[in-house]
Amino acid sequence: MRQPTDELADLEQRGLLRSLKVLDSPQGASIELGGQTVVNFSSNDYLGLTQHPRLKAAFSEAIDNYGVGSGASRLISGTQQPHQRLEESIAAHKGHQAALTFSSGFATASGAIPALFGKDDYIILDKLCHACLVDGARASGATMRVFPHNDLGKLESHLQWATAKASADSRILVLTESVFSMDGDLAPLAEIVELKDSHDALLWVDEAHALGVLGPAGRGLAAELGVETRIDFLMGTFSKAAGLSGGYLCASRAWIDCLINRARSFIYSTAPSPALAHTITEAIDLIASPEGDQLRTNLRSHIDHLAPDSPTPIIPHIVGENEPTLALAADLLAAGYYVPAIRYPTVPRGSARLRITLSAAHSADNVQSLRGHLG
Repeated sequence: MRQPTDELADLEQRGLLRSLKVLDSPQGASIELGGQTVVNFSSNDYLGLTQHPRLKAAFSEAIDNYGVGSGASRLISGTQQPHQRLEESIAAHKGHQAALTFSSGFATASGAIPALFGKDDYIILDKLCHACLVDGARASGATMRVFPHNDLGKLESHLQWATAKASADSRILVLTESVFSMDGDLAPLAEIVELKDSHDALLWVDEAHALGVLGPAGRGLAAELGVETRIDFLMGTFSKAAGLSGGYLCASRAWIDCLINRARSFIYSTAPSPALAHTITEAIDLIASPEGDQLRTNLRSHIDHLAPDSPTPIIPHIVGENEPTLALAADLLAAGYYVPAIRYPTVPRGSARLRITLSAAHSADNVQSLRGHLG
């Protein structure tokens, strides 16, 4: 029988072994790691909200008002007013009729996609879609086709194929992200919307890395392009720019009601803490406020200084092979910068990289110093 130690040895030999790094400090622009203070370029906390005084006060107040837990799943006894207010807030922020929140982005996709699509349906997805979207599509049992990253011609070809194969009751779904998490590039959303409309398909867009960062009031790329109301399913998380945790899906009232009745990751999970839901609503308000606009301006300044051609605060520094990537990450850590090495299966083989993420909480000196070390 194959032993787990054999698998671990194989991962180590290929430069793919991972281990948990325990921080000795709160999450922030600087962290304590292994007894060393380092500048943190690993976090998705794009606006620096994990330590924002307004959100810390809101969380503390909400714990006093609602306690620390929900008691049960939302359909049993777990729904409280903060959950409802949060869903109303994120739906309004994203320009949709309704929303449903989940414990994480992964739970959103892995629960909602199989709840709405099945063996008689067709799902077409971008090759670089996040694992949660891929797993959700696989779990649905739908016929899947993958198109090369942002390849509109191949997407159109797959849509034509699916349209020809589909029955009158079949659903055809296109899955993509608006901001891709490992490359920081953007999907051609306006063109994808046109294609899905011309083939009577549905469109699901994950805006996890766009919420709070792009668009008017931080509403995302879909809002920036003016297509948010033409996207059937707008998904995202509260664990990036909002500085907290959890996932959401915005859609029509009818689609959301279907999910309440069919999404297993919603039905069979204890509701997130109402104190958390209350604090996320505060975060959305902050993101949409003038202060949120100023934080985005600061963030954009950092991006322009380090990588002016990048549309987002995700800056990939591609090395290629695993060992030199790990060595470069170790050198940067020794110099006082925590930049994680990203390897297969998170990215394709041969494209190991440092994934640099910028935050409004960084100082200009932090960014300038990292730029100097990268050469």
